[in-house]
Amino acid sequence: MNPTAMTFPPGLEQGIHAAGVIAVLVIDDPADAVPLAGALAAGGINAIELTLRTPSALESLAAIKKHAPQMLVGAGTVLTPAQIMQARAAGADFAVAPGCNPRVLAAAAEAGLPFAPGIATPSDIEAALEFGCRLLKFFPAEPSGGLAYLKNMAAPYAHLGLRYIPLGGVTAATAAAWLADPLIAALGGSWLAPRVLIQARDWSAVTQRAAEVAAIVRAARNRSA
Repeated sequence: MNPTAMTFPPGLEQGIHAAGVIAVLVIDDPADAVPLAGALAAGGINAIELTLRTPSALESLAAIKKHAPQMLVGAGTVLTPAQIMQARAAGADFAVAPGCNPRVLAAAAEAGLPFAPGIATPSDIEAALEFGCRLLKFFPAEPSGGLAYLKNMAAPYAHLGLRYIPLGGVTAATAAAWLADPLIAALGGSWLAPRVLIQARDWSAVTQRAAEVAAIVRAARNRSA
């Protein structure tokens, strides 16, 4: 096992930071994958976490990578070592999990797949550090205590340069406050394209939400520059 193999390459990490928001998606019909990616891109969002919660998820991921190569596409809700290999085979740029399962971490390291495990406690952070992880998913963000809790929890590890992707309870209304903090690499945004909009194929609504969030990202990044 090579723990450094699962870290995010500088270009990928910079791309996620530049994106500011990763659209968290649940896709039921793979025919919706490419139009959905196009709708998000039209609004200025070019990073996706496609959750492995439906039978069509991997097919959808592969379709987006083939037809929308400008998108950064991660596999989300990765719960087993087998899903690591499936995500890698489908062309995922990275993978994300809600928790910090050492078997999944080991599989990601073995596959050389950049991986962001879910953390909610200092013990979670230290478990992730054992596998060389430096980009971590803070989940569930708001129910766990929000930005104030994260800043206190992250303080003992500040010298390590860890960055976080909060997800869970984060909304467009709170996005700017999160993005203003240097701990935050990007936000996980399930509100950009909720399942109901995808199922309705309301791509114009998705583009409008994406554009609103992209504007928040630009303003926050400009203030912190």
